[in-house]
Amino acid sequence: MERIYFDNGSTAFPKAPGVGDAMAHLLHEGAFNINRGGYEGAYEVAERVLDTRDLLAKLFHAKSSRQVIFTPGVTWSLNMLLQGLLCPGDHVVVSGLEHNGVMRPLFHLCETGGISYAVARTSVTGEVTAKAVEEQIRPSTKLVLVLHASNVCGTILPIEEIGAVCRKHGVFFAVDTAQSAGTIPIDMQTCGIDFLAFTGHKGLKGPQGIGGFLISPKLNASVRPVIMGGTGSYSDLLSQPEELPDKYESGTINLPGIIGLHTALSYLEETGIDAIRQKKDALTRQFLAGVDGLDGVRIIGERTMENRTAVVSVDFPDQDNALAAFRLEQEFGIMTRVGLHCAPLAHQSLGTFPKGTVRFSFSEVNTEAEIEIGIAAVKEIAKKDC
Repeated sequence: MERIYFDNGSTAFPKAPGVGDAMAHLLHEGAFNINRGGYEGAYEVAERVLDTRDLLAKLFHAKSSRQVIFTPGVTWSLNMLLQGLLCPGDHVVVSGLEHNGVMRPLFHLCETGGISYAVARTSVTGEVTAKAVEEQIRPSTKLVLVLHASNVCGTILPIEEIGAVCRKHGVFFAVDTAQSAGTIPIDMQTCGIDFLAFTGHKGLKGPQGIGGFLISPKLNASVRPVIMGGTGSYSDLLSQPEELPDKYESGTINLPGIIGLHTALSYLEETGIDAIRQKKDALTRQFLAGVDGLDGVRIIGERTMENRTAVVSVDFPDQDNALAAFRLEQEFGIMTRVGLHCAPLAHQSLGTFPKGTVRFSFSEVNTEAEIEIGIAAVKEIAKKDC
């Protein structure tokens, strides 16, 4: 039975061409440590890392590649922001679609650090307006933190409008781009973004375990480093360097991951994000048209392609969604993700808590034929006599 991968919201597969080969070449031919080794091989690796920073700064329209910080991923990046910025009495505004990568550290700080937060009004289709965010801003609000696109229903938030609200009120603005980076153009300057968290292994089509953030100079001045240690720079000092990126990059960074990400970013630059998104949108539109209106199936979120990504959640109201996902894989070879998707707050907003949904998430390498197989499988599983 042919296997069909519809779980790109979890991680992109296959990765961009050449990612694995580039990582293997580094590991087999010269996995030298940068900022430590004083020899040609280490300098060559350092140049590739710098080039990767340049590609990311260009992609997100940062003013300097020094603003690009590497971490294991979005969750790590968000923790560094929340724990490094917030102080007792500070207030944060989030959307009703946030992932636990935001909500768990934020909840922990509320329980232990005297922080408070408010959730902006979120519709049952996942819509969050700039006005809804502004309604929750108060004098003690230090940060607005929202995801760019929902990992549950695919709804895209109006980050340019939200950024304008943040500038109006003098509030820092942070965006989680886990589901949008590499799929939707993002301009930190136009959107007024102070902190942009990204992962390398989803829309950027790189390996797992590498991601990071970009930080504005203004926000950087207010954030304390959470992890401190050796950076290969200013080694005569016991204090942590203030210079970027060293301030936030203690220890040995994930060089194989960065080299793999470099290859993936080069592929994206050559192929074009717009071309990739057009293919994803066409496949998602085909799937939505095929399952919309079926008895025994409910689409969660918007039922059209307006303001959404290639993520579609469905509910089988008369069935156990976990059993439906199991049948999709066992009987049709279709791999999806079922449950709450590490986003219980989103499911509460969308009216799908605690049951959760079956999530389909497509990539540009999927085919129309695979989408038709997916539609046929959903129809079969939705039959009430099954």
